[in-house]
Amino acid sequence: MAKIKITQTGSPIRRDKTQRATLVGLGLNKMHRTVECEATPEVMGQVRKVAHLLKVEQ
Repeated sequence: MAKIKITQTGSPIRRDKTQRATLVGLGLNKMHRTVECEATPEVMGQVRKVAHLLKVEQ
């Protein structure tokens, strides 16, 4: 599987609880944090849900 680098660029303040939980599920809980993970269908679905708060690099 390909690896992707995900950086949180948007704040979860005033967001829905499910969007905040998705960020925590991805391992992101503070601004400008970066995680590297496998590009599985499950992870890509989470990324699509909060894409407006993230920057994704291949």
